[in-house]
Amino acid sequence: MGKTWRDGSLIPIVIVLIGLIVVWYVAAILMNWSGVSDFYQRTDVTGVTFGQQLNDVLNQDKPLLPAPHQIVAEFWKTTVEQAVTSKRSLVYHGWQTLSATLLGFIMGTAFGIGLAVFIVHNQAMDRSLMPWIIASQTVPILAIAPMVIVVLNAVGISGLIPKALISTYLSFFPVVVGMVKGFRSPEQIQLDLMRTYNASRFEVFTKLRWPIALPYLFTSMKVGVAASLVGAIVGELPAGTSNGIGARLLAGSYYGQTVQIWSALLAAALLAGALIALVGIAERVINARLGARP
Repeated sequence: MGKTWRDGSLIPIVIVLIGLIVVWYVAAILMNWSGVSDFYQRTDVTGVTFGQQLNDVLNQDKPLLPAPHQIVAEFWKTTVEQAVTSKRSLVYHGWQTLSATLLGFIMGTAFGIGLAVFIVHNQAMDRSLMPWIIASQTVPILAIAPMVIVVLNAVGISGLIPKALISTYLSFFPVVVGMVKGFRSPEQIQLDLMRTYNASRFEVFTKLRWPIALPYLFTSMKVGVAASLVGAIVGELPAGTSNGIGARLLAGSYYGQTVQIWSALLAAALLAGALIALVGIAERVINARLGARP
């Protein structure tokens, strides 16, 4: 932290965050002011000072745009002040979403790496499969998720697996694209050197292509794990379940609980940031074990 302050890399971030919070408060006041004024007119409330109305605007039960302190208070109440086993706890809902996210991410990463290996080593698969992989991501996930959920429920598969499959669909794409690029990144002179050693195709892959592709893999995994979380949340929307961040968002939209919606979004953002950070830690650990420079 001291080094971060000394080199000045943290100061711009703090300035931007302060600016965003100020803009957020201004936007919350502007969007919620007329609603409070209309409430005063309907209830014949008079003699309200500017300070009193400002306080009411920033502390509405169902504001159009919640103020930051309302979101933080709701987040604290649903994480720290609730038992983790309670369905009112964001920790409980976060774990329901996280379990599907991790399973889908693991399957998507393995599937993406496998496809990349086949594409790099087989020209026919490269020409036939790669365009379909790219085209698959042009279909909105909001259109695919209900079909997946309904079809799997019809055959008796529900719960974790359908959500994980949607996460897999979103997370495999950055991995396969990144790994194809990584496996093809060795220069021709390096491949020629391996041929002079009479290396087999498997040895070229394990001793040249795979080590060079590792940076591409971790970069793709950072994108994939965030996409996997989005897939799990989207998969919870049509599933009809009461568990998960997606179900929390859906319940908040039903009853107009905007503070609940924004606190769930905050939980999703923190969860995504933590997952990306874990991938980054794994990258540093593996690079260190392989002898890479810090």
